Amino acid sequence: MSPFIAFALLVTVLITSFISGIFGMAGGLILMAALTALLPVATAMVVHGAVQMVSNGYRAILWRKYVDWKIFRRYAMGSVAAILLLFAVSWRPEATAVYLLLAVAAFTVWIPKNWIDIDVQRRGQAETAGFLLQMMNTLAGVTGPLLDIFFARTVMDRRAVVATKAVTQVFAHLVKVAFWGSALWSAETLNSLPPAWFFIAAVPLSMLGTTLGGKLLEKMTDIDFRRWMRLLVTAVGVFMLSRAAGWL
Repeated sequence: MSPFIAFALLVTVLITSFISGIFGMAGGLILMAALTALLPVATAMVVHGAVQMVSNGYRAILWRKYVDWKIFRRYAMGSVAAILLLFAVSWRPEATAVYLLLAVAAFTVWIPKNWIDIDVQRRGQAETAGFLLQMMNTLAGVTGPLLDIFFARTVMDRRAVVATKAVTQVFAHLVKVAFWGSALWSAETLNSLPPAWFFIAAVPLSMLGTTLGGKLLEKMTDIDFRRWMRLLVTAVGVFMLSRAAGWL
């Protein structure tokens, strides 16, 4: 990887960590779009997972008093089932399939909430979320608004939603790095990964962006929070659909 691309990705890490600090997931979707535009799919997945583990982990620490650990434990049960299936099948999608999955994930933000009767706090639904979202995160790189759907009808406030989603995503990205990292190793394409200094610099930048985003989150209303998230995610969905169609 050239130093110029590594530097451009570091700037993207800062910006998307800021966005993730506000919305809890839109930044990760934007970062994945940028990475797939510049890197091979497997490399993009590993870099995205490593950066997002730091971003989500730090966000979880910042908002730790709001984390619903009961939901996380139930979510993890479903994730483990998905992990076992993923490693048993060992199928990794090509670039076009990843672009389509990312677009689908983004456009689910427009599903009317009155069409959905899903609440992650209900019996069995956190486990279902863990299974489905682990599959999506590992194969497409992100879960996008699919994760938000499971939290849309809860009575949790925006801080609890962001904090609990952050913990689930640390776990999900760890699995993604292991799943795609094994493909990189077997394909002997480790040279496509960014240099070590990229990851060293990405950690404080991710933490800085998350901290600044959290400050803005405190000042936002729940209405503004959901409106701006929808606009950002839709823009990414259009971009990824254009990539899948070969227009970009």
